[in-house]
Amino acid sequence: MLNFEFHNPTRIVFGPGKVAELARLVPPKAKVLLLYGGASAKKTGTLAEVRTALGAREVHEFGGIEPNPTYETLMRAVEQVRLQKIDFLLAVGGGSVIDGTKFVAAAACFDGEPWDILLQRGANVSRALPFGAVLTLPATGSEMNSGSVVTRKATQTKLAFLSEQVFPQFSVLDPTKTYTLPPQQIANGIADAFVHTMEQYLTYPVQALAQDRFAEGLLQTLIEIAPRALAEPDDYDTRANLMWTATLALNGLIGAGVPQDWATHMIGHELTALYGIDHARTLCIVLPSLLDTQRATKRAKLLQYAERVWHITGGNEDERINAAISKTRAFFESLGISTRLSGYGLGQEAVEAVVAQLETHGMTQLGEHRDISLAVSRAILQAAL
Repeated sequence: MLNFEFHNPTRIVFGPGKVAELARLVPPKAKVLLLYGGASAKKTGTLAEVRTALGAREVHEFGGIEPNPTYETLMRAVEQVRLQKIDFLLAVGGGSVIDGTKFVAAAACFDGEPWDILLQRGANVSRALPFGAVLTLPATGSEMNSGSVVTRKATQTKLAFLSEQVFPQFSVLDPTKTYTLPPQQIANGIADAFVHTMEQYLTYPVQALAQDRFAEGLLQTLIEIAPRALAEPDDYDTRANLMWTATLALNGLIGAGVPQDWATHMIGHELTALYGIDHARTLCIVLPSLLDTQRATKRAKLLQYAERVWHITGGNEDERINAAISKTRAFFESLGISTRLSGYGLGQEAVEAVVAQLETHGMTQLGEHRDISLAVSRAILQAAL
């Protein structure tokens, strides 16, 4: 029986040339801090375009937010916000920059040690600075949700938080901003959006017919556009569909009222924290092995996924499940992403290190049934060797 509440206040402004809309989207008297990652925002001219759109507003900058934003870097941004009495944040970049901005927005208004925001998963966030985003990399969906993931370098700890207080007020999505991205980042974005969808879809049936079909449509869209997205970087229609699909994959709609897994993400986070592997690539390592290991509890949805997404109808049920998992792995590999730990120079020692980190962080009952224990996580990782 469906039973849920859905709320998403983020305004999406989508299309070419929409950065100019910042002139009306950002409050006219705001003291703005632009947050961004590396040099590409400057090199491509996006930062200059943003500054032009902001006109006479007082604007400051904070650069250097990492692909996996670190607590150490973000706390420097928090200090700048407080020192310069900033009252509006604007993230210019991909999901990591937007995630980092969410943390800065919450931490700048937080009484106490800001790391506690992560330790309590955002339950202690009562207010945050307003902020918007200019998306340059389609992947995480952070531009239209209230989640953030932050890594503490000192302890190799990667944690997530959620809070209604950190929905972006608006996000500008201009697909032309993706034209200059390297193929690896586009591949990562496709994989990230695919796994976000799978985490909410491939659990067990609850008669959420619209959500199921919506999720299957997103998966099929990603499969269809992936070759063109990699081969034709300036194909606007392909990049527009990728950008919007990645947003829809994690804006809460397909997950409304349905069971969700997220074990692939929790295990993947530890691989990133320990070994610096790109987030999306850790998901591609974990997901195929997790589907195989959890095939009994996911059986009904695996069969549905096989038929509706991959059009597999021949053979017995186990053969169809095997084929669907194989096609999933092959899809990731077609993006140039290795789906084995060995592809990253890792072996059994990494399995034990990740399991130890999961235990340290209390990740001992993962998955939609809370039945992925440390022993099961170990089996998933061993199957990914």
